[in-house]
Amino acid sequence: MNARAAFLIIALLSTGPAFAQGPASAQIKGQLRLPEFSGLTDKASESVNVTLGPELLGMASRFLSSANPEEAAAKKLVASLTGIYVRNYTFDTDYAYPKADIDGVRRQLSAPGWTRMVETRSRKENTDVDVYVLLDHGRAQGLAVIASEPREFTIVNIVGNIDLEQLHDLQQLGVPDLELETTKKPVPTKPAPAKPAEKK
Repeated sequence: MNARAAFLIIALLSTGPAFAQGPASAQIKGQLRLPEFSGLTDKASESVNVTLGPELLGMASRFLSSANPEEAAAKKLVASLTGIYVRNYTFDTDYAYPKADIDGVRRQLSAPGWTRMVETRSRKENTDVDVYVLLDHGRAQGLAVIASEPREFTIVNIVGNIDLEQLHDLQQLGVPDLELETTKKPVPTKPAPAKPAEKK
């Protein structure tokens, strides 16, 4: 996480517990129910925990400068979102985290509306990556990324009106680069055969 993202999170959390917690029962369409992962921070060699609901997103956008092109793009994207949730833990030993909890989050993505965009499985490296999008009338209303391997797992859940082309701008708020291919590369066209010269 870059220094600015860390500053944003610290500044937001320091505004008070009432803002940071929010209603326990409130859940927005496209938002996953994430486990508490209690105790993992002490076990992990590295960890990132980002929880930005609607109120905190509004506050976070005020820290982004409109004069900086990258931050201005992130600010514009954040205005259309209602939640950003990131969990990332890295460990020094294999499977120091509850794998069943990760599978439980994956099962939520079988609910109606969620469509899988990417699925990768590697038996050699024991890695699983899933990318899902929640579509509503042809528009993306939620995005979920779950990546797990023996010593690390990452969960990213973005909620709101999502422009997949602009997701990289969210790195300003501590969201890892999702490296999604959202545009099709143009198929190269073969040059037309040259016409034979006309005889005079």
